[in-house]
Amino acid sequence: MVFSSLTFLLFFLPLTFLLYFLLPGKLKLLSLTVMSLIFYAWGEPIYVLLMIYSISLNYGMGRLMASHAEAKKQVLIFTVVINLLMLAVFKYTGFFIENINGFFGWRLRVPAISLPIGISFYTFQALSYIIDLYREKFPVQKDLVRFACYITMFPQLIAGPIVRYEDIERQLARPKVSMVNFGKGTMRFILGLAKKVLIANYIGAMFDMLHGQAAGSVLSAWLMTLAFAVQIYFDFSGYSDMAIGLGEMLGFEFMENFNYPYISASVTEFWRRWHISLGTWFREYVYIPMGGNRVSILKHIRNILVVWLLTGFWHGAGWNFIFWGLFYAVLLILDKYVVSRWKLPKGLAVLATFILVLLGWVLFYSDTLGSAFSVYGSMIGIRTPLSDQAGLYALSTYGLPLVLSLFFCLPVMKVLKGTIEKSVPGRVVIYIVMTGLFILTLAALITESYNPFLYFRF
Repeated sequence: MVFSSLTFLLFFLPLTFLLYFLLPGKLKLLSLTVMSLIFYAWGEPIYVLLMIYSISLNYGMGRLMASHAEAKKQVLIFTVVINLLMLAVFKYTGFFIENINGFFGWRLRVPAISLPIGISFYTFQALSYIIDLYREKFPVQKDLVRFACYITMFPQLIAGPIVRYEDIERQLARPKVSMVNFGKGTMRFILGLAKKVLIANYIGAMFDMLHGQAAGSVLSAWLMTLAFAVQIYFDFSGYSDMAIGLGEMLGFEFMENFNYPYISASVTEFWRRWHISLGTWFREYVYIPMGGNRVSILKHIRNILVVWLLTGFWHGAGWNFIFWGLFYAVLLILDKYVVSRWKLPKGLAVLATFILVLLGWVLFYSDTLGSAFSVYGSMIGIRTPLSDQAGLYALSTYGLPLVLSLFFCLPVMKVLKGTIEKSVPGRVVIYIVMTGLFILTLAALITESYNPFLYFRF
């Protein structure tokens, strides 16, 4: 089940709110946990058992760590290894066997293991709990319902933001349920839903059309990559907005996950604005423990390479994702030691960064490295014409919506909203606009069948 579905909007969500707001005290979290498990089981009935195992493992190991201080390091190592093995088996087994077969010429059978939805997200949340418990950042959670709610909470279950236990510990004990928070959360949810349904889905259809044509011209290659950049931003940031809004409606405050990344003036700034919760996780649990930037230059370069190799591999079991991570590692190293010394005009720096990000997206959306380099060749006109029929059709059909979408990547609407909502008439206008957006998204969901979610299986 995804947020941008009629089943979720018209049936699951109203029932969840009804139970959550009517039940008292601890029963609120119990109802939220049960409904979250139902939400997950809707798409993955069998893998809900894997999630329950993850909850039991990390809860039990946390209790064991707290009661046996003399062995807490061993408990930590065991728990981290089991979590990572679980992730590796379900996400990377096929990749490893295929590469072993290719390297050694073997014919090992590649098992047909489907990837559990959201396993990368809830595994990282469980790891943050067990690692920070070892660091004694908070006391062990003895309440199984609270811990299970932390792992399963449906707003951030399948696509984040990755919520660290440290940030939500007190909220689990006393969610800040209020009409004000519910109203703010509703507005945030509608905005995210509109971004996903009205922009990401529409521009995603443009990308799919061009991707199926294999970038037959310079125009098609650049339009296809621009379309993907727009689609993945509004798809993922829209989903994050919905998650944050739902959390606020239920009395929880989640961290921001996007902050207008396409206005970044450097690659370093881009990764401070894109998928912020993932960057924070790798910084806290990999980069800083390795020494961060408080080491020699060579070790700092090593740290960046390791973090971004893992970041790429986290996104998917494929060489394109690995090279995507290494692509950013190289850019970040150059940014730190070379580019940061240059004094580029802000506009030029933003444009250059955006072009580099677009080149990175080619690796991300390509199925193989060969297809990625084929797109790169098309972008610079190697054995391809400047334009073709598919590119011209896409430009005439989607050109204006694509430009408008790129405009909405700028914080113009945020500034405008902040100005308008200062007055009562302005707030009324915003409510009317949000109501209209919600009606439009419902109409789009009823009439359109195209409703993918790019991060659904990460």
